[in-house]
Amino acid sequence: MTKILLEVPVFTIEAALLANRFGVDRLELCSDFGEGGVTPSVGALAFLKEKMKTPIFVMIRPRGGDFVYTEEEIEVMRRDIQILSSYGADGFVFGVLDEKGNIDKRACEVLIKESRGKPCTFHRAFDVCSNPFMALEEIIDCGFKRILTSGMRNSVSEGLKIISELLKLAQDRIIVMPGGGLKPSDVEKLKPSKRLLEVHASCKSYRNSKSIYTSNDLNLSQNIDTSNKVLTLDEKVLSEFNKVL
Repeated sequence: MTKILLEVPVFTIEAALLANRFGVDRLELCSDFGEGGVTPSVGALAFLKEKMKTPIFVMIRPRGGDFVYTEEEIEVMRRDIQILSSYGADGFVFGVLDEKGNIDKRACEVLIKESRGKPCTFHRAFDVCSNPFMALEEIIDCGFKRILTSGMRNSVSEGLKIISELLKLAQDRIIVMPGGGLKPSDVEKLKPSKRLLEVHASCKSYRNSKSIYTSNDLNLSQNIDTSNKVLTLDEKVLSEFNKVL
């Protein structure tokens, strides 16, 4: 049986290097974990391409929040694809919706055209669209190679039913890649479909900062105190995934 490909999203250089050392199949390079991922720096991509041969797909997202973008934001996304492609990006990850929760095909086609044949993933904007089965067909028509989805729910575990339906409907026309709180046990449940080709798992963890000095009077994050923590990868969780792929 063909091994299921493992893609790992990485938000730090440390996490990317660890994932590469562990032998993951592909990286999704992002910035700003707190916003769910936005476009990373050119410097980060350029550095990592010098250090590894692992394919790197790059998130193209100009800001956090919703996925309804202005013409100006679409132009920024197009230019980001152009620039990051010149620095060796192997593929791109993005998604654009309209005000009614439908796929914005015109914007997506502009961005896919700019990718000049490099594979594009429609990310979890898919999970907030109004009709996932209609969206599947529109995404295929646009020319995307895969969809990243948690099955319209907060996690893959909760969205297994819809993911199973999408895998069946997609056939061999597009890759449906489960991701979003993915657990090794979810992989085991989806394997019997015989259509599971790729999965997306963050395997994230935090390590303590190496800084000796810390401030007790300041928290730079409104949601969680990470001022003395560094986002990295949990190699134990990576090992657990390798056992089921």
